[in-house]
Amino acid sequence: MITINSTINEIYNTAIGHDALDKLLLQLGVDKKFIKTIGKIKLKHLKTLTKFNLDPSFYKTLINLINIENERIDPDTGAIEPAWWKEAVIYQIYPRTFCDSNNDGIGDIPGIISKLDYLKDLGVDALWLSPIYDSPNDDNGYDIRDYYKIMEEFGTMEDFDTLLSELHNRDMKLIMDLVVNHTSDEHKWFKEALADENSPYRKYYYFRKGEDVRKYLLDRAASGEEIEYDDIMNNRIPPNNWVSFFSGSAWNYYEKEDVWALHLFSKKQMDLNWECEEMRREIYDMINFWLDKGVDGFRMDVINYISKVKGLPNGDKTIGELMGFMGVEKYYYGPRLNEFLHEIHEETFKKHNAFSVGETPGLGMEQARLLTAKEREELNMIFSFDHLETPGHTRMDIYEYNLNYFRDYMIEWINNYGSQCYMSIFYNNHDNPKMVSKVTTEEKYVEAVEKLLAVMQFTLRGTPFIYQGDEMGLTNYKFTSMLEITDVEAKNYYREHVDNGEAPNEVFGTILHGTREHGRVLLPWNKNMPSYHAKVQQEPREEITDLYKMLIELRHKHKVFAYGGFEVLDVSEDKFTYMRSLEDDVYIIDCNLGEEYKNCYDFNGDCEMIYCSAKDYRKTSNGNIYYNKLEPYEVRIMKVIH
Repeated sequence: MITINSTINEIYNTAIGHDALDKLLLQLGVDKKFIKTIGKIKLKHLKTLTKFNLDPSFYKTLINLINIENERIDPDTGAIEPAWWKEAVIYQIYPRTFCDSNNDGIGDIPGIISKLDYLKDLGVDALWLSPIYDSPNDDNGYDIRDYYKIMEEFGTMEDFDTLLSELHNRDMKLIMDLVVNHTSDEHKWFKEALADENSPYRKYYYFRKGEDVRKYLLDRAASGEEIEYDDIMNNRIPPNNWVSFFSGSAWNYYEKEDVWALHLFSKKQMDLNWECEEMRREIYDMINFWLDKGVDGFRMDVINYISKVKGLPNGDKTIGELMGFMGVEKYYYGPRLNEFLHEIHEETFKKHNAFSVGETPGLGMEQARLLTAKEREELNMIFSFDHLETPGHTRMDIYEYNLNYFRDYMIEWINNYGSQCYMSIFYNNHDNPKMVSKVTTEEKYVEAVEKLLAVMQFTLRGTPFIYQGDEMGLTNYKFTSMLEITDVEAKNYYREHVDNGEAPNEVFGTILHGTREHGRVLLPWNKNMPSYHAKVQQEPREEITDLYKMLIELRHKHKVFAYGGFEVLDVSEDKFTYMRSLEDDVYIIDCNLGEEYKNCYDFNGDCEMIYCSAKDYRKTSNGNIYYNKLEPYEVRIMKVIH
């Protein structure tokens, strides 16, 4: 157990402590080797090394967090165990904006069905659908009103059954979105719980009686804490200091019922109380309902947030400043997380041999391994998001992404995650702007960057997740006003920052860079765009689509890309050259990560050029020696000839 007298080395040897320190050093731009320098220093002396005013509550919070998980799993170094999802290419569909079959400006399930042959021809093995359940659409379907009903805008349950059948007829699989950290405030559970404090559903959520909160705050004020009496009596101070990911307090106050309720996301997405066994049983029944239908698995939305520290105590201010959100350390790896994930697996996934991938914001590699190690029986794989922004940046920062960071991140995970823990490889999804637009906004480089990103995604070790439109070469959209933005996160961000006195055009510029709206525009094959997106259409890049087909076919034909060894050959500035090998099947992938010409990798042997992204590369008469310079962002795939 970690105590105030534990050393930095002892903390670093724990799973949570290791990942927390790695993330801290990353954000500060400090090399991990610094741990060796300070390793013998005790935790109680940490204050002398930082600019932060570390009070006793910080140490207590940190110690309690680290001690949640006493186990640390060493990475497995054996052969990779085969599984369909390790060989698969998975395609994410955001139903609202994929394909509109009835020209009402909203994508739907019949539209998805109409494009199954296109997806099969592309080479896709499985679809992941963002939520299609009944929802008031406060957060575009991630606020679920009824888990057993299809959203009317998308179609009917009969349409869904047809989709599932047509996918399976094409030997394709279906992965649905599982949103069980929260429900809509219009879900029958929450409505009944709010209306009647004696309802059995009251314990399904996190409610705090207003009178109890006021009494608690008055006692604190009487003890000398500076709290305004009027703020207490007018219910301006919520039960704790947690903030919502969508701006403002994480608590709603309901005046008529004199009660507070917790929401980590929008004000209509109310957090479920996973401590309640009856609630968990209803969730498991719901999961099994869909698995019994034949669904092949689930992507599990913010699943690492389902366990909260008992009592929901205040978040530590120093940790909140470091992590960007007040209170996040109380739930991003909660005390019962592993227990709950194992129970989900036992009660649902295991019974159906179903696939699970968890969205797990904030978790590092050591914690991820605890969730995905086969013997733990929790999750098959997770989405880590640490590669989507370079250190010190968030989505809402305006900057140019450095691909050297992506290279180093991938090397770190591939080499150290373990052979039985398998990565997901993705750049884009419904919650992020386009990676290509983070790397460059210069039109002359866009196509080269798209090709480079695609080659790395399909030749590195991990399961590729394509987001709809990636294969079309789509970039960020040129929105011109907030009238074109439907993203609730962006709208709240805009309102909060403008209300705080920031210039509207500057706030909009930030949103233009980072809004989720870039991934939520109807794809180009839809002709009837909603009025708010009528001016932001793009044309697909056929050459990018052809490249995706080629790369997916290459990955399917050669198991080396799913199970082969990985060897780094060159990591000089703006270079990433690596070898993938499985028995006699050997490939060298040579990447230029920047805008300057780079020497291509000098391989001492014969190679066959499988792919070169440059428009015009030269070779000698024998066909084996190629132009020795890589153009900006150029990438080559070479097969070694034995």
